[in-house]
Amino acid sequence: MSTAMRACTSLVTPIRDKVNSMTTPLSSIVYFLAASLLGALGQYLYKSGADVAGATIGSYLINLRLWGGVVCYTAVMVLFVAAFKRGGSLTVLYPIYATTFIWAALLALMFYGTPIKPVNITGMALLIGGMYLMGK
Repeated sequence: MSTAMRACTSLVTPIRDKVNSMTTPLSSIVYFLAASLLGALGQYLYKSGADVAGATIGSYLINLRLWGGVVCYTAVMVLFVAAFKRGGSLTVLYPIYATTFIWAALLALMFYGTPIKPVNITGMALLIGGMYLMGK
């Protein structure tokens, strides 16, 4: 192994060991769950805002639903940063954000009457199983 390669390895190994031994605090998980709900709500607000928006950029800029979506996505970013500052692994936390798909299906059912089919429930169960496995 070259000297440069040994030097790089010696720099990376302590970081890798620290990350691998890191546990993810419950507060970080809760922040990511809240972010996933807000992400789905933001998508709903974008969709409902688009439904009533005109065809001009000006109509987008005065659309309160679209602005609500922007606020939701800003809150998602803040929650992400807060969760990462508390510690935890990206491979544990980010799959939790995938629950956005579940929240979106529930919001679509509530606001648009979009049915949740057995195949959708199967997908949700697989998603939850995947999140569990990613956290291992």
